Amino acid sequence: MVSKESRKEIRLKKHLRTRNRFAGTAERPRLAVYRSNKHIYAQIIDDDAQKTLCAASTVEKDAKAALEFTDNTEAASYVGTLIAKRALEAGITEVVFDRGGFLYHGKIAALADAAREAGLKF
Repeated sequence: MVSKESRKEIRLKKHLRTRNRFAGTAERPRLAVYRSNKHIYAQIIDDDAQKTLCAASTVEKDAKAALEFTDNTEAASYVGTLIAKRALEAGITEVVFDRGGFLYHGKIAALADAAREAGLKF
């Protein structure tokens, strides 16, 4: 019987491959995105200092109150605008986009487009 590799393991391999190509610096930190079945998370990370500079997700109380569902493209675009707003407040204008091994489609693309529209450059 042929055994298939799980989708999670495939995604993690893709994520490690892309992480080998780029890293976030103090001048241009990394916008890391993670998507679960119920929520979407985004954080801006300085890999040199190993610190999270700002974060946003649908788990937060105000996000849950503002959204009807936390697992659709509307929620992803809300998190995108929220992370961009927090990044601009922290003085971050340029980032490197890390899609976390997920396909650039649907929720991931909605988050990226909303962050771009809110003022982040990547």
